[in-house]
Amino acid sequence: MAITWTKDLDTGIDVIDQQHRRIVDFINDLEAAQILKDPEKIKQVVYDCVDYTLSHFAFEESLQEEAGYQYCKPHKKVHQLFTRKVSEYQDRLALGDDVAEELHGMLARWLVNHIKRDDADYVAAVKGNMVSLIQEKEVKKETGGWFRRFFK
Repeated sequence: MAITWTKDLDTGIDVIDQQHRRIVDFINDLEAAQILKDPEKIKQVVYDCVDYTLSHFAFEESLQEEAGYQYCKPHKKVHQLFTRKVSEYQDRLALGDDVAEELHGMLARWLVNHIKRDDADYVAAVKGNMVSLIQEKEVKKETGGWFRRFFK
């Protein structure tokens, strides 16, 4: 069954929400390829989804580190465990196993649960850091930077 994006999946961090929506698109593409019984399309969607998700994880982890999120390391561990599990599916897929339905179900459940629980936990820290960075940038803009102050 296709995943429909709902407001309860929003983190409130636009860039993260856009990335999560793209991952949902991949999961839905996997279902469509599965319905068509197209093994090459299934492989392509799985590999594209994994590549995109790994870059998303790296981005998300960098935001957490920059914000000083206290559970950054355990969150990264969750990402690593997920990556290992998906890698096992990729190996089975490469061997010719029909894992599309099983993989689709696991991806859909994992993503929704991860967003609602694990990702929801870091939102306050990351948003707080983003607000702080924006305020810092505004102060620099108001003072004109060191170059303008010295060479008016």
